[in-house]
Amino acid sequence: MSTGTDDTPRSATLRLVLLVVLLVLLVAATATLAWLLLDRRGQADAVQSQREQVMSETEQFVLRLNTYGPDGLDGQGHLSDYKKQVLAVITPKFSADFEKSGLPIAEQTVAQAGYGRTAKVFGVGVESMDQDSATAIVAAGLTGSYPDPKHPDDPAKRVDATQDVLRWEVDLVKTDGKWLVDDYTPVTGEDAQ
Repeated sequence: MSTGTDDTPRSATLRLVLLVVLLVLLVAATATLAWLLLDRRGQADAVQSQREQVMSETEQFVLRLNTYGPDGLDGQGHLSDYKKQVLAVITPKFSADFEKSGLPIAEQTVAQAGYGRTAKVFGVGVESMDQDSATAIVAAGLTGSYPDPKHPDDPAKRVDATQDVLRWEVDLVKTDGKWLVDDYTPVTGEDAQ
């Protein structure tokens, strides 16, 4: 017959060991959960940082591409600073198209008609993004201006045209760690629906 005195110390020791093991497991599980949450937050912060870079580069592209005028012409009738600013935010592939068609048209309208243009970005959003490519949607207003015919001798006097609103889908690629615009496409109301 057992009196239970021999079992009591062993039972208390077993409970103490079990308690210590459970506490260690609880601390390990808590530490793992905290690490996973922090890692996930770090990944989310990294993704958000990339999204912000894509939106910023898209905005800069729209502003730089659509802001020029007679005051930007150099002595040879070229928009040299305009060209440098746009080339800084586009890929080499896209720059070939820009220098072949977009730049000559802008220089010609500025030199011949005194045309100027300013842009105001209303909003930019990222439609899709992966490690090295992204697509952004941008809405902006473009305001053209011409020399005031009532004051032909005063180049500072200008007449603004009605603001045109544009919506573009802008494709970007990551080149040497920097997001650059690779192409853009106008988005019409029908396409958006």
